[in-house]
Amino acid sequence: MKRTLAYLFIGIFFGIVMYKSEAASWFRIYEMFRFESFHMYGIMGSALLLGVTGVQLIKRKRIRSFSGEPIKIASKDRGFKNYLFGGIIFGLGWALAGACPGPIYTLIGAGYVSIIIVLAGALLGAFLYGLFKRKLPH
Repeated sequence: MKRTLAYLFIGIFFGIVMYKSEAASWFRIYEMFRFESFHMYGIMGSALLLGVTGVQLIKRKRIRSFSGEPIKIASKDRGFKNYLFGGIIFGLGWALAGACPGPIYTLIGAGYVSIIIVLAGALLGAFLYGLFKRKLPH
């Protein structure tokens, strides 16, 4: 129960940060796709830098999880087409909806009820991918 509450509070904190930094703003996302502002690129770039640094620290220092088990980061398959096409599909959905998966929940929490349609579409897309995963080229 303690762990669930910790995750809930971390999620709420993340949502507040997303909302206050305007990373969940449709206008900011629209600006980004039109290359009119650095705002979103700065947020994503700092998240990328933090993520790469964190993964390298985990690998090099052999950091363990809170339960004491070693953290194992699986290697990804090398490829080009899978990341290219997956990125294009993700980007098109993001541009059309005005929100990627993280801000969807933030926008719903902020009272934008119409984003529930976007959430339903994202969940349907994830479900369909799970159904057809074996038949898709990877």
